[in-house]
Amino acid sequence: MGSWNSVQLEVLYTVLGWVAFVSWSISFYPQVFLNFRRKSVVGLNFDFVVLNLTKHSSYLIYNASLFFSSAVQTQYRRKFGSNEMIPVAANDVAFSIHAVLLTAFTLLQIAIYDRGNQKVSRISIGIVSVAWLAAAVCVFIAIPKHSWLWLISCFSDIQVVMTIIKYIPQVILNFQRKSTIGFSIGNILLDFLGGVTNYGQMAVQSIDQNSWVNFYGNIGKTMISLVSIFFDILFMFQHYVLYRNKKAVSPPNPAEVSNEPLLRNLC
Repeated sequence: MGSWNSVQLEVLYTVLGWVAFVSWSISFYPQVFLNFRRKSVVGLNFDFVVLNLTKHSSYLIYNASLFFSSAVQTQYRRKFGSNEMIPVAANDVAFSIHAVLLTAFTLLQIAIYDRGNQKVSRISIGIVSVAWLAAAVCVFIAIPKHSWLWLISCFSDIQVVMTIIKYIPQVILNFQRKSTIGFSIGNILLDFLGGVTNYGQMAVQSIDQNSWVNFYGNIGKTMISLVSIFFDILFMFQHYVLYRNKKAVSPPNPAEVSNEPLLRNLC
């Protein structure tokens, strides 16, 4: 079983991990408070939230399984080496639990607050359905062979794909409206800090162990940092440069404004 070679790096690893946890966790609240203050979710892309829930749910399954399951840990060390440290920390599990709860709460806000002419797209619903169908197939394949590490890797792959896809609808909506009004930039700034510190935490562990298995052995955590940083920079460019001080305009060919409950719209 792997152990730390440097006490100082171990402390730095822990600090960076919890800074990432706090930053990412707090990043959900600016949007929640903005929705509550405006009593409206206009400007927040619903596809972003729906895809985000699947992403965080998959990431929670991966993190919790690798952190708590001795069977998964045994298979991990068998594959990457008996001296390798498990690449999931307590802060990763805590963040995932918190993220699922706050994303679900944001979906509740979407259901009860003014939505304007916005709704969840059929493409988003299709992507989420395919993702969970693929997860179910992986479960049936893994159970007979007890391939637990492979199974949670499937969930990690799902969250990577969702991480890449989920930001795109919000980027497009900001472009169509020529505005970021209704989408909290505080969320993005904190998300950016979380991504940087999360990546730094992985780098510290790799330096201490003189091994980069931590990166390719936990590709999900690696990708969540890199993709988040990329899109956060893009959102900041939209907010502070492209659409600074600009009022929102309606997207082309808007549908009729609907005041019906979201669940009815999806039926």
